[in-house]
Amino acid sequence: MGFFSHFMGAISGRDAVDLPQDARLIDVRSHTEFMSGHIDGAFNLPLDRFNHDIHRVVPDKNTPVILYCRSGARSGHALSVMRQLGYQQAFNGGSVGTLALKMNKDIRRGA
Repeated sequence: MGFFSHFMGAISGRDAVDLPQDARLIDVRSHTEFMSGHIDGAFNLPLDRFNHDIHRVVPDKNTPVILYCRSGARSGHALSVMRQLGYQQAFNGGSVGTLALKMNKDIRRGA
């Protein structure tokens, strides 16, 4: 794992096997980006609303959560926020396409 992906907490390679399959998927991209293609079953919580709304979307801090975005940078920022707030099982899944492949999930367009 390279420095950047390690720093951002992105899931890669062998770590992907350890992703909790029952995790709550949260897409931190804008609503427009989300509608253009998101992982089936994901919830959209744009990064600009993340601090304000994460406790409503995931009230239990022990709930497994996988965050993703276009490249993994915004989801890395969201992961830092979650850790500061005391969430125990949060992961940076990286990019939408890579995470969908790793989790064997479809990408859905629209609502």
